[in-house]
Amino acid sequence: MDENEIDDAIPNGKSVSDTLREERERQGVSRKEMSDRTKISERHLIAIDEGDYSAMPSRTYILGFVRSYANALDMDGNAMAQRLRDEMGLAEKARPERHLDHLEPGDPERNPSSKLTWLVLAGVIVLVAVVLVMWKGFFVPAAELPPLEDEQAEVAAPAPAAEEESEAPAATSEEVVFTATVDGIWVKFYDRSGTQLFQKQMALNERYAIPADADGPQIWTGRPDALTITVGGRAVAPLAAEQTVIRDIPVDAAALRARPAGPGLPARNP
Repeated sequence: MDENEIDDAIPNGKSVSDTLREERERQGVSRKEMSDRTKISERHLIAIDEGDYSAMPSRTYILGFVRSYANALDMDGNAMAQRLRDEMGLAEKARPERHLDHLEPGDPERNPSSKLTWLVLAGVIVLVAVVLVMWKGFFVPAAELPPLEDEQAEVAAPAPAAEEESEAPAATSEEVVFTATVDGIWVKFYDRSGTQLFQKQMALNERYAIPADADGPQIWTGRPDALTITVGGRAVAPLAAEQTVIRDIPVDAAALRARPAGPGLPARNP
C-alpha cells in the first residue's frame, strides 16, 4: 500500500494522534487537565499524542482511551476510534510478508545423519528403561507392610482431644474472589508498595483469589462492571455499574464491606 492510499483513508492526511494532539493544544488543554477529565494517565496520553501504542495493555484499551480523549475535546469519539482502527489495519497490511525457507526432504545436506538417528533412538530406549524402573519402584512394594494393629491402638488414645477440637467454631474466611462475567477482561492486582500480584486478560468465568497475606491489595481495570466479587464466599456489590477505568482502588475484605449498599468504589488507602 502506497502513501496516497493511506492519505485517502485518513482525512486531511493526519493521523489520529496528530489530530487529537493539535486539537488539545488549540483548546489550550494541558495533559494534566486532560488526565483529570478522562482518568487516563499522563503516560498513556503522551503515548497517544506520539502515536506510540505499544505501551497500552491491549487494542481494546487503545480504542477506548482514544474515544474518551476525543469526547473530552467535544469531538466524535466513535468516529475517531474508527479512524484509529483504519490506521491500525493499514499498518498491519503494510508490513512486509515473511517467507520462510522450508526444508526440502530430498536435500541430503538438510536430512539428519544416520549417526544422529541412532543417538536419538538410544536416548529413547534409555528413557523408557528409566520410566520402567521408576514405575516398578512406585507400584511394586519392596517388603511386606507391618500390621496396623499397634498403630490403631496408639491412635485411639487421643480421641477426646479430637472431640474437643470439633466443638470449637470454624474460623470465618475473609477470602476475596473476583470472577470475570465476560471474556477478555484486562485486570491488574498489586499491593500497597506496587508489587504485582496478578495481571492478565481474564477469560469468561475465570476466578482470581487475592492472597490472604497481601498488604493493601489494589486493582486497575477498565471493566469493573464485568467483575463479580465475593468476600468469605458471600457476594458483594460490584465496583461499578458501567464500563469505566479505575486504578489504585483498595480491594481488601474490610474496604469492600465498608462501602454503602449497591455498586461503588471503596475509599482509597491513605
